[in-house]
This record gives sequence, C-alpha cells and structure tokens, in this order.
Amino acid sequence: MDFQVVVLAGGFSKKLVPLVSKEVPKALLPVANRPVLSYVLELLEQSNLKDLIVVVEGEHAALLVGGWISGAYVDRLHVEVAAVPEDIGTAGALRAIAHHLTAKDILVVSGDLVSDVPPGAVAAAHRRHNAVVTAMLCSAPVSGPAESGSSGGKDKTKKAGRYNLIGLDRSKQFLLYIATGAELENDLRIQKSILRAVGEMEIRADLIDAHLYAFKRTVLQEILHQKDTFQSLKEDLLPYLVRSQLVIGEVNHLSGYSFSAHNNIIHPSAELGSKTTVGPHCMLGEGSQMGDKCSVKRSVIGRHCRIGSNVKIVNSIIMNHVTIGDGCSIQGSVVCSNVQLQERVVLKDCQVGAGFVVIAGGEYKGESLAKKEK
Repeated sequence: MDFQVVVLAGGFSKKLVPLVSKEVPKALLPVANRPVLSYVLELLEQSNLKDLIVVVEGEHAALLVGGWISGAYVDRLHVEVAAVPEDIGTAGALRAIAHHLTAKDILVVSGDLVSDVPPGAVAAAHRRHNAVVTAMLCSAPVSGPAESGSSGGKDKTKKAGRYNLIGLDRSKQFLLYIATGAELENDLRIQKSILRAVGEMEIRADLIDAHLYAFKRTVLQEILHQKDTFQSLKEDLLPYLVRSQLVIGEVNHLSGYSFSAHNNIIHPSAELGSKTTVGPHCMLGEGSQMGDKCSVKRSVIGRHCRIGSNVKIVNSIIMNHVTIGDGCSIQGSVVCSNVQLQERVVLKDCQVGAGFVVIAGGEYKGESLAKKEK
C-alpha cells in the first residue's frame, strides 16, 4: 500500500529504572517471557507490513535492539534500526528521521503496543478516507481493587491527567476534538466552525490513544519542520492537527468541496486578480474577490469578501463580508464578519470583532479590537 512503518522503540527509559538497565533497554523488557517489541513486529508481519524503521533512543540501546532483531527476524522482516538522541520525545524522534521518509503515507506505532488489531486495518481505513491522520483509539481498561495496600478507596486511574476527552462525529469515524488530562480545565472550548460543519459531536471520556497513527507524509513533514518545539505526537502534534483540520486537513467530507490540483479550495464564483496566489491548505469562499498581487497562505477566507491589491494573509481566518484595503498585512489573526480594514493596516496575532473598522495605516500586535459595549 506504499506505506513506510516507523516503530518508536524508546531507549533506556529513566521512568522504568531499575527494570531497564544498560543491558536491557525498554524495547527488550519481557512481557509474558517475550521482549515487548516482538508483539508489534509480529503484528506488522501478519499485516504484510515488512519494511520497517525501528527508532531507538541512544547508540548503545540501538545496538542491543538491532542485534536482537537481526537474530530473531532474519529473513522475515526488512528492518533499519535508527539511533536518535535521548529525551527528544516521539515527535522529536520522527523529526530526526524525517529525511528517510519517502512513501505517500507513514504508519507510526509505539514499540510497546500489545494489541490484536491488525495495523493493516488502520492503514486501510486511512487510505479509504484519504485522511491526513488516522489514530487508533480503544476502550480504557477498567481497573479493579488493589490486591495489596490501600489507596483510601480512590481509584488512581480516575485522577486528573489520567484520561482523555475525545470528540467524535455521529459516524464515529472523524476525530474532532482531543485533550489529554493535563490540558483539561473546567471549561471545554470547541471551535464553532467544527460544530457548524458536523452538526453534532459526541464527547467521550472512556477512550485512550493506542499510540498507533497513520499520517500523510507531506503534512507530517511540514508540521515537524514548522513546529520545531513539538516534542510529543500525542500531546502536541495530534491535537494541533485536530484543531486546525478545517485549514490543513482533507475536509471535503465536511465542507462538501473538493480540493483543487493545488491542494486548496477556491469556490468557482470567487475572483482572483493578476499575480494573486492562494497557497495549499487554503479556502476561499463564495463570491469573494481579490485584487492584484495578493498572497494567501494557510488561511480561510469567507464568503463575499472584498480584498484589495498587494494584500498578504498568512495563518489567518477571515470571516464573511470583510473588506480589506490595499497594502494590508494580516498574520496569525482572526477577523470577524463585516469588518473593514482600511489601507495599509498591519495585524499580527490579533482578533478583530464583528463590524469593527480599523483606520488606515494602523499597526497592531497581539491585540483584541472590538466595538465598545454601549
């Protein structure tokens, strides 16, 4: 299926000392008298996914893991063992080997996963939906009473930080919201654009991330490059993809539109001036007009907007019926409906409330601009 498989096998995890030692890295810890890594490798072999990159933290751990694989899976799997620096996280490990990734899609699996779900089924679902990311979620285990000691009658698995909130659409096929316990607050904030697109969303607290993902390679590499502070797939990269899916993701199943050959969505009634470019992962709504020499990158522009010439829009959301004058620059901002930006306005990381007028030549950074309440 033109998939490359990356197995994130860890290294000498400090959290597992003294079980882990210089002779036994995490991937070779025994589970039912077998190295835990063997469960994933045999699961992949059963799905006929035999071309693997096993990523190990630290040179010494990589030598031990590579030596064991060579003996146990000779003539069964084609495995490249890649050593990466320690403590760089799962996203950091992928970033370190990103130049080795060439297939259309990448299957990423944790080396300590023990499962009876075929990885090939996840890969097939990913291809069937032409998804940017596919994540395998499973029911959270129900812990019984402790056999020894006392926990004061409290189940430790219920403490804050030990669970996720997962938002799914009605078909339970599309991931719309994800937050780990460490991120949870009293208030749950959901993007209105997602709710409008899907109509209903089911919030679940009984699912856990199995750490098996399929990614579209081009999007994965782009985000790893742009977001160089991301360390964790689960806590950084996956929530980012879910939050930004109406801009970055393949959303024809939600919007009803189809991507063009340039990987963007431009409504047939929209008008573009001479030398105006609308980059990949952008949307331009019905009836909107853009002047000459404009540039739009990774942004959403709503319906019936009037945009002048020499306007730059980057990483922003422009809602409906917005007027933007010549020479404006908008970066990392949200501009609500019926706003008027006069000529040469500069916005960076701003929020502009509905109906607000920004006077010509104004420059704002990190501000919220809105009409005063009467």
